[in-house]
Amino acid sequence: MTSPRNRRGPSSRGRRRRPRRRPPTLLPLRYLLPSLFLVVMTVMLMLRGYVHSEILADHRVQPPAATDRVPDEILEGGPVIDARAGRTQSLSVPDHRLVLTFDDGPDPEWTPKVLDVLKEHDAHAVFFVTGTMASRYPGLVRRMVDEGHEIGLHTFNHPDLALQSQARIDRELSQNQLALTGAAGIRTSLFRPPYSSFAAAMDNSSWPVTEYIGSRGYITVLNNTDSEDWKRPGVDEIVRRATPENGEGAIVLMHDSGGDRGQTVAALARFLPELKEQGYRFENLTEALDAPSAHSEVTGADLWTGKAWTFLVQAAERTTDALVAGLAVIGTLVIARFVMMLVLAGAHARRVRRRNFRWGPPVTEPVTVLVPAYNEAKCIENTVRSLMASDHPIEVLVIDDGSTDGTAGIVQAMGLPNVRVIRQLNAGKPAALNRGLANARHDIVVMMDGDTVFEPSTVRELVQPFADPEVGAVAGNAKVGNKDSLIGAWQHIEYVMGFNLDRRMYDILGCMPTIPGAVGAFRRSALEPIGGMSDDTLAEDTDVTMALHRAGWRVVYAENARAWTEAPESVQQLWSQRYRWSYGTMQAIWKHRRSVIEKGPSGRFGRVGLPFVSLFMVVAPLLAPLIDVFLLYGVVFGPTQQTIVAWLGVLALQAVCAAYAFRLDRERMTHLVSLPLQQLLYRQLMYVVLLQSWITALTGGRLRWQKLRRTGVVGAPVDGVIPQQRVRGEDDRRPVA
Repeated sequence: MTSPRNRRGPSSRGRRRRPRRRPPTLLPLRYLLPSLFLVVMTVMLMLRGYVHSEILADHRVQPPAATDRVPDEILEGGPVIDARAGRTQSLSVPDHRLVLTFDDGPDPEWTPKVLDVLKEHDAHAVFFVTGTMASRYPGLVRRMVDEGHEIGLHTFNHPDLALQSQARIDRELSQNQLALTGAAGIRTSLFRPPYSSFAAAMDNSSWPVTEYIGSRGYITVLNNTDSEDWKRPGVDEIVRRATPENGEGAIVLMHDSGGDRGQTVAALARFLPELKEQGYRFENLTEALDAPSAHSEVTGADLWTGKAWTFLVQAAERTTDALVAGLAVIGTLVIARFVMMLVLAGAHARRVRRRNFRWGPPVTEPVTVLVPAYNEAKCIENTVRSLMASDHPIEVLVIDDGSTDGTAGIVQAMGLPNVRVIRQLNAGKPAALNRGLANARHDIVVMMDGDTVFEPSTVRELVQPFADPEVGAVAGNAKVGNKDSLIGAWQHIEYVMGFNLDRRMYDILGCMPTIPGAVGAFRRSALEPIGGMSDDTLAEDTDVTMALHRAGWRVVYAENARAWTEAPESVQQLWSQRYRWSYGTMQAIWKHRRSVIEKGPSGRFGRVGLPFVSLFMVVAPLLAPLIDVFLLYGVVFGPTQQTIVAWLGVLALQAVCAAYAFRLDRERMTHLVSLPLQQLLYRQLMYVVLLQSWITALTGGRLRWQKLRRTGVVGAPVDGVIPQQRVRGEDDRRPVA
């Protein structure tokens, strides 16, 4: 019998199976986390700008106006105005009672000193706090309440309310209360307008605001005596101005924030004992008026909303403090790196360009050139023909790594002498190189990519350092062959400045991190003991270079061994390539981490080379965009001029280094025109790529190799010129797995 599971109906034969639809998946973590990180950083910066009065702040002040619409009882009355429930009432402090008031705080430096003096003399006061300062320093607000002082509102951002709409006034009050709730768990009914003075100074612009404030349930508190301590007139003058006449009661205006309040603290220490001897009592406003407390406790959702607000503000403060510290670190690193590059690269150039400089006897023996190739049909002919023009004896091994586009057939059809094709199933670039090593006839092996072309002298220049028996590998001078596009020009700057200038520096320091896959040479006798090319990482060139350092070999840079490679021509291709590079570099650093604690050559590399590589290739690029973040923040929210000058200073330093690198490489300076745009756009792309690599590593993700689609745009050298063929399809710009 046939099992029902295996039966087929008469119409099922020849029926096409519908492809299964993949269930919708959430955004991968490697995309979600960078996006979330950038959003959080943006929110933190905006919140920081808001609580520092850099965003939505209004510093205008209304000029004096007429007073004909202000009631006489207000103009001639006391400093406390109660306009609640539609009434108009003016109140004064009784004789021999003083209400000290402090505006604009709390301040982390001066408010604690004011509180200490008040506590020493057993005096109470009223602190009119701004929401911005209360949000940033909630602990000081709690201390005020705990020590028996009264709190009043002084708006959130300290604008002149006479120039604001009712909606803005409501927002200033509600957010000021929110900060107070988060800091101390209370609300208050006391309010003092910014830029206020005596009751007699009330005018037609400020009186409607006072009436509206009253309708919202607040008592407006002005003052009788103004110490004018903000002018810093001296301790004696502050005490004189603050002292009322003839034993009258008064509300005294002082400040515990907004600048240097040293004179205020000193005057307060004199003022309190002197007036106590005259029979004055220093009380809260409601104590002086024999009224119920202005504070009311907040509970429930409102309390937790306030606490959440202060928590977010504290988080924003710490985040921006960390960003500022990071900016200082990256500024130091950038300057240090540029200085080191200028000094050490110059030393390298002077050393290798001396007339009497020799690595040793000329290296003339034949070498093997390995060309790993996977689907390089559009490039491989140019690559092989450039090798055939070499002025050094070579054999060429093209290792076809399971290509499906006829790469191997193209090479075989060329029928060139000393060119062999080795075919294997697709196993990856390290396996292809190891297969080539096993079949190489010569001890010195040159490795290049299948999309790269050599100049006639490249191989000869590349192998000369092997005259020194301590040299195990040589890095060549990789250049961008397709630099006529904007992305190509940016990469051209990066290759000349960021890679080749670095290699000169690392050569002097003895810790070259990477032999470029496009142009590098090795001793077989150096590779075999370390197991050849490893597939443990996605950056086999960095991995093997570090392994050679640990084995005690020197790795040097040959500036005249030029190779022209086809750089990515679209953002998608560039992203794929740099994502692999940065992730592979992290893998290599992690793989060789034990060298830090080892002895001998491995320990020397681990304690010198590995920190340099980690610092300048992983940490510094990750922090570099802070320069642009603070540029944008400073331009929008200030100080604009200083920010732009600082950013231009960094750019000028980079331009100097870039110009020097171009001069050393004998490149035309015209490509540096795009340097400012590169710094603004290209650096952000590299930052996101590196951040994504970090997240992939930290979340345990796996990154697969992505081969770039090649176009064959870089032709073989003709009389020292690298021709470019601008024929391609749109699909050539996409990476392939």
